[in-house]
Amino acid sequence: MTVGNDAVGGDTGLPPSIEAAWGLRDRPVKGPKPGLSLDRIVTAAVDVAASEGLGAVSMGRVAKELGASTMALYRYVSAKEELYLLMQEAAMGTPEPLPALESGAGWRAALGEWAWAQRRMFQRNLWSLRIPIAGPPASPNSVAWWEQGLQALSGSGLPGGVKISVILLVSGFVRNEALLMSDIAAAVEEKGVPAEEVMARWERTLRRLVDPVRHPALVRLLETEVMSEPDAPDQEFVFGLERVLDGIEVLVRGDADGD
Repeated sequence: MTVGNDAVGGDTGLPPSIEAAWGLRDRPVKGPKPGLSLDRIVTAAVDVAASEGLGAVSMGRVAKELGASTMALYRYVSAKEELYLLMQEAAMGTPEPLPALESGAGWRAALGEWAWAQRRMFQRNLWSLRIPIAGPPASPNSVAWWEQGLQALSGSGLPGGVKISVILLVSGFVRNEALLMSDIAAAVEEKGVPAEEVMARWERTLRRLVDPVRHPALVRLLETEVMSEPDAPDQEFVFGLERVLDGIEVLVRGDADGD
């Protein structure tokens, strides 16, 4: 996260949260608690979110963690929404290098690695999935992730506008899958039983409730016992990502045929 070392004065015309993320804001020069800094505030907020969830994060709670007053925090962060953006920026981090991009293995391999890297980032910071999306990416790390995704598509031959749509499609799939898996994991943890037992109970419940007339497709599926088969690691993500990439490949080939 870039913070205030190269701060500039004056009105940039940018939202306060973006100014803070890019370091385009002067640090307080007098009055703040000694040792308090934007980095410390963001780190404390991330620690609270990681241990107790995003809902536990408030300016008052973060101030308590730092042994400071809430008003002292407002000298560094103008609002909770700004704190959220800075927390998300810290969670995203700088995107890791993509071997396929560096080796020239092609857009599909590079875009696939980009998607997997995003998924790992979300899995390390599941709380960040709860931050409301406030607008297009404009913070340093979110822009860096977008840049890397566009670079992954550099050999696809797709026009710029289509590349943007592809980036939105892939990142949306990754985010949705990570959020869904997080919700399922939370539900399993709340029940206090292994995931396999939760799925077995669900199957038994379905067998009791489904009706051959109203639910013929479900009945046929239950008869195959496919729902009892153990899933391979990351099975749903692998399946979904490959289908998304298949669709993009059709688009790439169609665009090439039109040249």
